[in-house]
Amino acid sequence: MMLKNYMKEGQKLPLFGVGPYIVYGMAVVNIIGIILFGYVFKIGILETPWTVGFRVIGGILIAVGVAVWYIGAMRSDMDDSITENKLQTKGIYSWVRNPMYSGWWIAFTGILLMWHNVSMLILPVIDWLIMTVALINTEEKWLLDLYGEEYVQYKKRVNRCIPWKRGSKNIKWSI
Repeated sequence: MMLKNYMKEGQKLPLFGVGPYIVYGMAVVNIIGIILFGYVFKIGILETPWTVGFRVIGGILIAVGVAVWYIGAMRSDMDDSITENKLQTKGIYSWVRNPMYSGWWIAFTGILLMWHNVSMLILPVIDWLIMTVALINTEEKWLLDLYGEEYVQYKKRVNRCIPWKRGSKNIKWSI
């Protein structure tokens, strides 16, 4: 599969956006956290029976994260939307505005849970902050410039990071 460089073709949005920086940033935070909490300070480590629960939930989150990423990256026709300068709002993009980043975030959270260490529970929050700040200051500005009011309305309907159908039980928060 050959990836296109849309910037050279005169498109306004880059194919990868800030994605690699977000994912690498979250990965570095998590690696540092695992080293510090799991090996250096050895604080917050839970023993049985908590170990099994954390690992089961972690495994489920890893699978969900990979599925969300895969659907967003490989099954959403995002290449076509970028090529045609159309805002992608269908499929998984009707549930979450950034499924590829969200998939990584969910999977990283699952990986952290596999360590069954309560001290590491702060790391998904830090990851979420990295993702949110980066997206607000880059891709969301690009999309607002490119799509204007259409993107404003889309933001009102669809969460940034957590796959969730808005309007369900009158939940109005944006994450």
